[in-house]
Amino acid sequence: MPRTTKKSTEDAAAPVLPRFEAVRSPRAFEEIATQIRAELAKGRLKVGSRLPAERALAVQFGVSRNTLREALRSLEHAGLIRLQKGASGGAFISEGSAGVIVNGMVDLYHMGTLSPSQLTEARIWIEAVAVREACARVRPEDVQALKDNLDQVLQASQEGDFPRRVQLNLDFHRIIARMTGNPIMVIVMDGLLTVLEQFVQSIGDHDNAFVFASRKRFIKHLEEKNTAAAMAEMENSLKRLERGYLSRITPAPAQAKATAAVTAAAAPKTRAATKKKAAA
Repeated sequence: MPRTTKKSTEDAAAPVLPRFEAVRSPRAFEEIATQIRAELAKGRLKVGSRLPAERALAVQFGVSRNTLREALRSLEHAGLIRLQKGASGGAFISEGSAGVIVNGMVDLYHMGTLSPSQLTEARIWIEAVAVREACARVRPEDVQALKDNLDQVLQASQEGDFPRRVQLNLDFHRIIARMTGNPIMVIVMDGLLTVLEQFVQSIGDHDNAFVFASRKRFIKHLEEKNTAAAMAEMENSLKRLERGYLSRITPAPAQAKATAAVTAAAAPKTRAATKKKAAA
């Protein structure tokens, strides 16, 4: 029987190291980030792994330390690594954060890529799936969390705390998303609601007293696992909220100009039709 040497035992226990190549791209920091992502995908880098020291990494990639730092900062902003200072510091693979996705959606909204109508429409679609799955998985503690949320909303309303009321009302839907047990649903819902919160805060206080009674009916349907009734109650409530939200929006300058142009173009035809009718 062959003996296991000390060297072979040490080789078997040695960690799998990431393999990086020198970069030659004019945008070297992007290629560095791409290689680190690739090593993560291949499993040679895992959550908690520490990247080689900055000097060693710069040598492997064949770039300056400033270029390397630019690449590491871009990965940090993307939520893939965390940079830690101090004697035990360095660049570590992070667990990832849904905040990157949420922040991306917020930026798209502020840039005008996502409109309020698209936002509220998508919310209604996604909420339907969330409610259906929540009804199938509902637990007593989930129902209690929703009831506690309603109590907090009532208190915020009585105190006239509009920002707090908005936040709590949207948290009601985050609870529903968590009830599905699907992290993707939680992330998508959180992104939509974060953007929606900024939109609702911007249009100001408004009357939505009907929401409280609707939520109580919804919770009752949820407890009874009456999926069809729960979905219908939520959809009706969200569509009523959507109409209220969109009615308070001032059209954007470009949209207002386009509407005015259409109205102006139609005006001569309208006047001509009126004269023709009068002559007849």
